[in-house]
Amino acid sequence: MDEETENDTAAIAAILDDEYARAILAATSMEPMSATTLSETCDASPQTIYRRVDDLKRHELLTERVQVDPDGNHYAVYTARLDAVTVRLDDGKFTVEITRTEPDVADRFTRYVENLR
Repeated sequence: MDEETENDTAAIAAILDDEYARAILAATSMEPMSATTLSETCDASPQTIYRRVDDLKRHELLTERVQVDPDGNHYAVYTARLDAVTVRLDDGKFTVEITRTEPDVADRFTRYVENLR
């Protein structure tokens, strides 16, 4: 495992050690949720939710998309991308594999456009 991968794995392990990050992932694995809904569901302040959401998005464990209501209001909703974390011990060495779900086409397009800025 190279140093960058090792650092990323350590950062993801730290994120997954956080109860709010785990609660966000668990909730958004069932259905997309807004920060307001996550705040209520996870019994956390909006600031706590936004900090964790930022960390989870940075490590591609959560995806964000804009949802538009019939009345024209729009807001961000989040969906978990974490599928599995596998830890193996073989010949005295640990390997960690993080499997993410593939974002849908709209999410991929949004990320593409955001990267153009």
